[in-house]
Amino acid sequence: MKNSKVTIRDVAKEAGVSVATVSRYLNQNSYMSVDTQKKIQEVMARLDYKPNEIARGLAKKKSNTIALIIPDMTNPFFPDLVRAIEKVAKAKGYSLLLINSDETELQAEEFWENFKRRYIDGFILASFEVDENFLAILEGLNIPFVCVDRAVKMNSLNVVWIDNYEGAKIATEHLIDIGCKRIAHISGPHSFLPSFERKMGYLDTLAAKCPEQDPIILEGDFSLESGKALTEKLLKEHGEVDGIFFANDLMAIGSLKSMKLLNKEVPKDIAIIGFDGIKLTEFVEPALSTIEQPTYNIGAAVTTKLINIIEKVENETIEYDLRVKLVQRESTLGYSANSKN
Repeated sequence: MKNSKVTIRDVAKEAGVSVATVSRYLNQNSYMSVDTQKKIQEVMARLDYKPNEIARGLAKKKSNTIALIIPDMTNPFFPDLVRAIEKVAKAKGYSLLLINSDETELQAEEFWENFKRRYIDGFILASFEVDENFLAILEGLNIPFVCVDRAVKMNSLNVVWIDNYEGAKIATEHLIDIGCKRIAHISGPHSFLPSFERKMGYLDTLAAKCPEQDPIILEGDFSLESGKALTEKLLKEHGEVDGIFFANDLMAIGSLKSMKLLNKEVPKDIAIIGFDGIKLTEFVEPALSTIEQPTYNIGAAVTTKLINIIEKVENETIEYDLRVKLVQRESTLGYSANSKN
């Protein structure tokens, strides 16, 4: 009898037991004698029967599937994160369901009702604004979850985060160190905690190292279009700016179009630096300096945390290096303050 045609009914018939008995054996949810277990095991081996894992998962309300919910699959940061999470999940025996959903959808009761019907064992929420009201919704689901980046009053077990404030300090100090005298910041949405932390890193560094400089901040939305439009606005209103720290790489890349339109040369006239460390930063012209996040380690850490919560593993000892680092490329290294004198 070929494996593809063997069913649970065939196993039950050969073993001389009921279908319900075989099902209980597979799901290990009730007692049965050792002799009955051995009989079922022998028949399964002889017939080369492979249980339907999806059906078993539904019966146990466990699917060995975790979900990753992201806001924008077009952002190059997320594919790198997805690959890391999927690799670690697979190694631990879990499959990954990817859900691309905006913040409005996540506030809808219907979204979560449909989500619960998937029998997901746990989920990762990446880069959404998580306030106290939204956190209450997440906790009310009674499904294990972990967030990438912090939210209001979140238990440390439920979050993996990098030091956005420190990364912004490093970026701003780099612009100061290469000789920039008028440094602006194009931020992400102020209501989003990582954006706020990056903005504060810029402000505090400027105040400490260059108190004579007044801060200049324009609020963006992390998109290419936002970077292009806000750079044009910034340079028309503040032509003296010679350094810009962008809250993410995409906005910095978008700014390059405006620079050309305004006849500004990067880095000769203006030095720019982004944040994230996406692959695209290596291939634009000029190559973009950035604050690089350890994307693989973030994915590994968040996946390991989630699966440990699902499987009730305590005293986790694995540590991941989640420090950000400065990657210097042409967009800042070619800047020379002396060339302006």
